[in-house]
Amino acid sequence: MRLTGADILIECLLEQGVDTVFGYPGGAVLNIYDSLYKYQDKIKHILTAHEQGASHAADGYARSTGKVGVCIATSGPGATNLVTGIATAHMDSVPMVAITGNVPLSLLGKDSFQEVDITGITMPITKHNFIVKDVEDLGDIVRKAFYIAQEGRPGPVLIDIPKDITIQMTEYSNQKPKEVKRNTQNIEQKDLENAVNLLKNAKRPSLYVGGGVVTSGASEELVTLAEKLQIPVTSSLMGLGGFPGGHELFTGMVGMHGTKVSSQIVTECDLLIAVGARFSDRVIGKADQFAADAQVLQIDIDAAEINKNILTTHHVVGDIKEVLVKINDGLSPQKQTDWINRLKELKNTYALKYCNDGSLKPQFIIEKISELTKGDAVIATEVGQNQMWTAQYYKFQNPRTFLSSGGLGTMGYGLGASLGAKMGMPEKTVFNIAGDGCFGMNCNELATAVTYNIPVIIVILNNRVLGMVRQWQNMFFDERYSETNLEDRGTDFVKLAEAFGATAYNVKEPEEVEQVLKNALSVNGPVVINCEIDREEKVLPMVPPGASLKEIIVE
Repeated sequence: MRLTGADILIECLLEQGVDTVFGYPGGAVLNIYDSLYKYQDKIKHILTAHEQGASHAADGYARSTGKVGVCIATSGPGATNLVTGIATAHMDSVPMVAITGNVPLSLLGKDSFQEVDITGITMPITKHNFIVKDVEDLGDIVRKAFYIAQEGRPGPVLIDIPKDITIQMTEYSNQKPKEVKRNTQNIEQKDLENAVNLLKNAKRPSLYVGGGVVTSGASEELVTLAEKLQIPVTSSLMGLGGFPGGHELFTGMVGMHGTKVSSQIVTECDLLIAVGARFSDRVIGKADQFAADAQVLQIDIDAAEINKNILTTHHVVGDIKEVLVKINDGLSPQKQTDWINRLKELKNTYALKYCNDGSLKPQFIIEKISELTKGDAVIATEVGQNQMWTAQYYKFQNPRTFLSSGGLGTMGYGLGASLGAKMGMPEKTVFNIAGDGCFGMNCNELATAVTYNIPVIIVILNNRVLGMVRQWQNMFFDERYSETNLEDRGTDFVKLAEAFGATAYNVKEPEEVEQVLKNALSVNGPVVINCEIDREEKVLPMVPPGASLKEIIVE
């Protein structure tokens, strides 16, 4: 049948199983939005307050569901407003398709109204991008975009569609999506044998888990490996949820704000098994002293990550789930009595703690959220102290329940991401843990939450400063607090939330926390909880920038 380019786009989204898109209309995408109107019974469109919110919502939808998130924006500023969200998805390997409009083909390259070279701008921050110059190519390009976004190491793909392409007509026929198969062709038997031998001979092995475990759905296989060989498990920020946070072998996050236990385990181990982790600078600190006495076995789907930041002894390239299945098949249960006793000793000596002086503590708030949700809520965060306290004190029991901008560190990410997650996983309880600085960047998306009555709970850890930046100024810049004080803004977040139409609470005392959280959990709609905490509260432990894990500051 003959359809317009706009209708072909929507039909192709339906082919790919898309049920929800996030976006903001404009002149270059009017025909696409006209098609969305016609197909509104098949695809739900969420109108966000800003295009950046749409990109973060698509990201949160993808991370929580494992499906491809989709966002739409018009040309020029609409397209450029997606850039931060696309870069966020790129750094954290999130499958997303961003669709932008552009000026008609005849006006490209002429500095036309609201024209921008969005494919040029996004080339370094997408897995691939396309500009459609023939309506006959549109269907195949959309199908390729979804395949590329999911295949191998996932990532964002952008499709730029000039306006006249959306108007032109051509033949369309429905096609079944190309199956996305797991990457097994690069798994070498010799590499597997080397890995198994290393594991059999190690006396003090340690697992370092990254986001790749979550992406590949390899959590069960990881637990099997850890339990079979009694291996302590540390996690990167993006790996949280990939291994149960309450498991006796779990030592917590490793790196700049990781636990002392994790730092010691990595420092003392004789074999470090990095699974779906890329050895970020925030994890390894001083590279030549990271796991300096250990052999390193790296397992990753992306060959480009091998030996990039840390030299390996051996490596296996391939889909993590498939690799772990094969490795587990080659291993028999082992006991690591001395090593496990050492783990217990470290846990008893260096358990995470904070000063409980009777004031309202952010760590206590996170612990209470973890307790009430049994570690199974979907938790989005902003970036900074709120992010690190959440990573330290929320016990994530399941994969795809922690949504945070790890690689790019995007303030303003969390609220949009939480909305996307709730749309994708309506049966889940969804929180966004924010700082007051971050919340100020994205609070306009409260309008989206209220418009669609999306029941997310936003907890603002309000210390009236840019907390993490101020912490660095306190510790490394002789307390020169340059432009980090937000006290003079005087924003009343309760009144702000109520002005948007959300339910809001203010919390000053620890005795209020549990009841307010229970109240929030019972509300069928968006809730904002403003928690007044001390600006002097720091995220500890902390490894100073450029230092080794041995130099971790505990208190």
